[in-house]
Amino acid sequence: MGRRVCFALDLVDDAALIAAYESAHAAGAVWPEVVEGIRATGFEAMEIWRAGDRMVMVAEVADDWPRPKPARLAAADARWEAAMDGFQKRLAFAPPDQKWVPMTRLFALDEQQDQGVTDR
Repeated sequence: MGRRVCFALDLVDDAALIAAYESAHAAGAVWPEVVEGIRATGFEAMEIWRAGDRMVMVAEVADDWPRPKPARLAAADARWEAAMDGFQKRLAFAPPDQKWVPMTRLFALDEQQDQGVTDR
């Protein structure tokens, strides 16, 4: 049984760069060895959503995530990250070695008690 994790990252606020970034992430466009590396590290499902220049990654990960990336996939991953770096802008509070910043869950509907509608 896995768990859900979410991360945030900004893009450079430039319409042409954002369009190119979206194209690079279209179905079938991400390099196969990058997709294989993502799965190998324990990602079971992943989606990236965008609003303006802000991106949010929502992922389901295995209980043993993060797993070490197999050496044979590390070089492709490094090339992909270098190719994407020009599109991405780190969040102001992100550590220098981290692009995607983990998010903290603040609310879950299924954890709320259903008390009906009240005037507040």
